[in-house]
Amino acid sequence: MKTVVHLLRHGEVYNPQAVLYGRRDGFHLSELGRQMADKVAGAIKDRDITHVRCSPLERAQETAAPLLAARGLEAVIDVRVIESSNIFEGQRFDVRDSILRKPSIWRHLWNPFTPSWGEPYKEIAARMMAAVHDARDAAAGHEAVIVSHQLPIWTTRLHVEGRSFVHDPRKRQCTLCSLTSLHFTGDRLTQVAYSEPAGDLIPVTDRKAPFSAGGAPEEKRP
Repeated sequence: MKTVVHLLRHGEVYNPQAVLYGRRDGFHLSELGRQMADKVAGAIKDRDITHVRCSPLERAQETAAPLLAARGLEAVIDVRVIESSNIFEGQRFDVRDSILRKPSIWRHLWNPFTPSWGEPYKEIAARMMAAVHDARDAAAGHEAVIVSHQLPIWTTRLHVEGRSFVHDPRKRQCTLCSLTSLHFTGDRLTQVAYSEPAGDLIPVTDRKAPFSAGGAPEEKRP
């Protein structure tokens, strides 16, 4: 039995102050983000999607909405696919300046392998994979979509491909409203695919950004 679980990153967030929002409430999709959500829904609405679950954060639920409407489904809200936590949450970009101004933060930066400044990669991968397995079982023989966030999705990909968790955030292959698709035969992962249904809508400056800052001046974007 073949099943596909698509990991969908949310669309552009309205974030004019370029805040590292993390798990904070109140960050919604921008107008462009809503266009991205509509476009990815249009691209996959005719696929055999029978199950959708998403992060409890607003931007993820808003990204899921057009697909849910097109498929006539209701989302399972799953805290396991929420954004990762880190000590920089709530700070404005440029993060490097913040670190220089706050020596108290330096003690958190000693270990990039865990990482020491946020939720351990192994814990992110474990919670994400638990949600993936549940989505796979719920959609057995069909397809499922999990709407999540860049770092959890990228960490999951590194995990299933057996790669090191240590990476350059600018090199994550996980743009806004992209799909990282996990193909299973039974409970065995057989293929990982990647696509960007809304890629033509993404501003060039945002393609490598670790977080979305729609509405922010060009010089403040990550």
